[in-house]
Amino acid sequence: MASAEKYLRPEVIRQVARLDLRARFIVEGFLAGLHASPFQGFSVEFSEHRKYVPGDDLKDLDWNVFAKTDKYYLKKFQAETNVTGYLAMDLSASMGYTYRQELTKFDYCICLAAALGYLMIRQQDPVGLVAFDTSIKVSLPPRSKRLHLGSILSVLANLKPTGATDAAAALHQLAAMVHGKSLVMLFSDLLTDPDPVLGALHHLRHRGHEIILFHVLDEAEVHFPFTGLVEFEDVETPDRMTLDAQGMRKDYLQAVEEFREKYRVECARGQIDYVPIDTSVSFDKALMEYLLQRQRRF
Repeated sequence: MASAEKYLRPEVIRQVARLDLRARFIVEGFLAGLHASPFQGFSVEFSEHRKYVPGDDLKDLDWNVFAKTDKYYLKKFQAETNVTGYLAMDLSASMGYTYRQELTKFDYCICLAAALGYLMIRQQDPVGLVAFDTSIKVSLPPRSKRLHLGSILSVLANLKPTGATDAAAALHQLAAMVHGKSLVMLFSDLLTDPDPVLGALHHLRHRGHEIILFHVLDEAEVHFPFTGLVEFEDVETPDRMTLDAQGMRKDYLQAVEEFREKYRVECARGQIDYVPIDTSVSFDKALMEYLLQRQRRF
């Protein structure tokens, strides 16, 4: 049985702690934005209490307020302001790749997901987990208790990115599974046909969900540092080919840029947050830059 400790290494703990210290006010603003305008169906109250009316559950009365004011007030219901989050992790075999970075794309995504899960649970926002390849393989219901982050990490530590992928089918499945407006945080290299994936993302948006798409590629996939004759292997099929790296570099880099641009344009059209990242950037820096950008927009 694998242990969550591999994702709680001292350097990862330091990065998450540093992120927390630097990001506290940013994250509060970020989550306040999610609690407000994108979720028109949610009641957002600035008051922590409301007056008791006959029929209310007495267990929700705030007796401290009663002792001071001699009036009955109820504690604000968590469901009125909290956003439910889902961390959606791609298990496709390509996610296990790294060229020379310490973290594979999968490990990098787990660190991102752990930081976001930690920051949401800090705000008492429930977070769940789904992991998928051709369909959803693992589902952990949303919880907001602090121990839940350990449960998420423990599940992730026992997953392996070894499957073929059908992200679109899995996202349609998620759209049918999630009830109520939620925040879906998707972590994937998206190395598949983009059109079906974009269709599935628009399906989620149509159902009222907020989406943040973390498009994580390896440093080598973005910058193509290869020279000479190089054998390339498709990790999800037996296909191999030997190519002149220098001769194809320009065309490859252009194709990657067009690939990312397609997602950038289509996500903007659908009001989906698109966050392109490569693994040469530390995950805490990448997340901080995204949160700052998001804060400036709201």
